[in-house]
Amino acid sequence: MILVLFGAPGVGKGTQAAILAEKLGVAHLSTGDAFRAAIKNQTEVGMVAKEYVDSGKLVPDDVVARIVEEAMGGEQFATGCILDGFPRTRAQADALDGLLSAKGLSISKVINLEVDDETIIGRLLQRGRADDQEDIIRNRLNVYNAETAPLLEYYTGKGLLTSVNGIGEVDEVNQRVLAILS
Repeated sequence: MILVLFGAPGVGKGTQAAILAEKLGVAHLSTGDAFRAAIKNQTEVGMVAKEYVDSGKLVPDDVVARIVEEAMGGEQFATGCILDGFPRTRAQADALDGLLSAKGLSISKVINLEVDDETIIGRLLQRGRADDQEDIIRNRLNVYNAETAPLLEYYTGKGLLTSVNGIGEVDEVNQRVLAILS
């Protein structure tokens, strides 16, 4: 099973991915965790990514895809995973399709967690991280809407996308997601 959790920053993808991984017995691949591991372990692609991160530049799609490919080489991902934070662009979606195809796998389902912008902003402001300031959050949402939201049409066209109301208690949202998967 290859499950892609999709949605804007702050919709709860990471939270849901962790719960689903435990309930379904499928490994959770967080792109953020994969990045940090590649940089910490000083892998070749990790060091390339570090140069972009350190200079404050966006990491190019091909480098992001290589980090995910490197992470998916782990034994725990041999039969599938829950992807959280990848793909974010059409180029990344194409790279993922190629990577999975080479392994004889394909995406089972793309679940889009839908939460309105004002709710997202409220959630992220409560989180209290240094970069969770309203102007920065609004900019991240604008970037998401410009670059990532178009993938909704792409996955709808492939018959893979199902949207779920992401507002409510964590357990409620999880039950909605599990209902789609059963």
